[in-house]
Amino acid sequence: MRHHHVARSLPLCALILILSATPAFADEAEQSAIIVTASPIVEEAAARVQQTPGGVDVVAADDFANKAAVSLRDALVFSPGVYTQPRFGQEVRISIRGSGLSRGYHMRGLTLLQDGIPINSADDNGDFQELDPQVFQHLEVYRGGNALRFGGSTLGGAINAVTPTGRSMPGAEIRIDGGSFDTLRGKIAYGHADARGDVYLAVSGDRSDSDRAHGDRKALRFNGNVGLKLGEGVETRFYASAQTIRQHLAGALSEADAIDHPGKGNFTGNQARDIDSIRLQNRTTIDLAHGTLAFGLFYNAKALSHPIYQLIDQTSEDRGLFASLDLTGDLAGMPVALTLGSQARFGRTVARQFVNLNGRSGALTADALQKAQTINSYAEARIAPVADLWLIAGGLYSHGERRMANRLVPARSGDASFDSFAPKLGLLYQPAETLQFYANYSRSIEMPGFGELSQTPTGGVPGFTPVGLQKAWTAEVGTRGRLGIAAWDISLYRADIQGEMLQYSVVAGTIPAATFNADRTRHQGIEAGVDLTLTRWASLRQVYQYSDFRFRKDVQFGDNRLPVVPRHFYRAELKLGTDRLSISPAVEWLPQGAWVDYANSKRVGSYALLNLGAQAQVRDGVTLFLDARNLTGERAIGDISAVVNYATLPASSRAIFYPVERRAFYAGVRARF
Repeated sequence: MRHHHVARSLPLCALILILSATPAFADEAEQSAIIVTASPIVEEAAARVQQTPGGVDVVAADDFANKAAVSLRDALVFSPGVYTQPRFGQEVRISIRGSGLSRGYHMRGLTLLQDGIPINSADDNGDFQELDPQVFQHLEVYRGGNALRFGGSTLGGAINAVTPTGRSMPGAEIRIDGGSFDTLRGKIAYGHADARGDVYLAVSGDRSDSDRAHGDRKALRFNGNVGLKLGEGVETRFYASAQTIRQHLAGALSEADAIDHPGKGNFTGNQARDIDSIRLQNRTTIDLAHGTLAFGLFYNAKALSHPIYQLIDQTSEDRGLFASLDLTGDLAGMPVALTLGSQARFGRTVARQFVNLNGRSGALTADALQKAQTINSYAEARIAPVADLWLIAGGLYSHGERRMANRLVPARSGDASFDSFAPKLGLLYQPAETLQFYANYSRSIEMPGFGELSQTPTGGVPGFTPVGLQKAWTAEVGTRGRLGIAAWDISLYRADIQGEMLQYSVVAGTIPAATFNADRTRHQGIEAGVDLTLTRWASLRQVYQYSDFRFRKDVQFGDNRLPVVPRHFYRAELKLGTDRLSISPAVEWLPQGAWVDYANSKRVGSYALLNLGAQAQVRDGVTLFLDARNLTGERAIGDISAVVNYATLPASSRAIFYPVERRAFYAGVRARF
């Protein structure tokens, strides 16, 4: 009970610290931006996202440069409202505002982009293993309906990973790090620019035996882009990336094994996830007298070999095009801005399944041709009727088609078409240069992907399953700013959801498969980030989430809480020292564990992890760093694959838990020339 009171008081304590901050420090802080970074490029991105009347933030690469960042979890660990938990290796859970709760693998309910181009497939299902934090310049996080300008319409919003260019990152860069569990990673990059254009190339690789048996991985990635100036104010940029990833899957464990034997892995079926992929894209931008026009196209191709309960073999192609127009001006003496855009994605996947013979293909069990298209068109208008107050109105129209031709059992073929409109209203008030208040009310729409539309009914064969749209209305209020020693980003939200894609007990004639649409659910909570500059050599950054997710008079689950995401979650890092030499102890605290099932029959335990970072700049451009994790060797549950009712599961089916990371030590060097 004491833990509950402490956790509930965290947002209040943060606000008290803000209000009591010493004004004498105000002159020492930058006043031109709410988010202050060392990079002008990142500051420009931060200023741009702060035109949004809702939860957004920018994460600079410098925030995680001195860590062994192998996944988006490491990069977004201090992004307010982003819930990240490890599974194994580069497989993590990423959720914003409760997106994708029913997914015990990969991701749903978020739009992932690299340089503004979707990583998600055309059916909007996502996978984040192809994104390498080593090559990011910064990440832009748009929570919930604030992702409109990226064509995002899902509950969780969008995350855009931006890579450097030859202009933003000239010269050569070398990085190598490694440590526990035979982990070794490296990166070589080079950027160059002149009056005609620029080029940036990066090759990165990593390997590790993992902190769990049968979780070893290796990967090799290439990222590059070339920009050409075609004339005054006209630039075109070509992007290319290629990945080859080999990942054995340690799998989920029983609760007892996850606590008592966290290094244990699952060798059954030699489960793995191997990816070979390539992405090509082009973006052309034209500076207009009062705005910017951007347009382009992209092509993604992927081959996936994924032995799990069966061997999933997929080859897919996604292609698309996009255009956006941003204009600014005056209307009757009032500042106005207008954004128009459209994004079209078309995908084709040959999806086959085989009997898994210890990682090799046996007899064919499923063969389907999946075709998807998703077209999002959006508009947003902003007007300032009085000084420092912006009114925002916009909306996003989505059209989607999903077609599945079951070539093994034609009777299990099917198709679905979706059309929806998601409006948004908001206001943004900025009474001071480094202080904002905002509010918005928006609708989100989430179309089912083939992960939901292709299921196997009890006693049946894989095929089309008629899952419908997930719709929500979300209200949000918040503030961000900088005052005295404090900088903050705090949002409160409530999403009333209709048709959330969750798991149910199969009922013949009513619920033909496990994942289906719920009736009414509610996701509400607090997303808070508070940074304190205590002295010139001491600073504290912290994030806190309160997540109250529940059913609302559900026919099967009543008003039960939803599983996976805990109600309270807190992280903090204290940096002691300067940019040349510092040490940073950090804590991750879960005061009360999450439910593991929709029936609320089982909850996992609480935990606290102690981490430590350190860095030393030995000369200009050369930095040594240390990243130590779980120093106390805490044993606890990190993530859960949600089930319908844990209490009724046989012991053989209770392997649904993932342990937190074991104690580990990593060190490295990065140098720029």
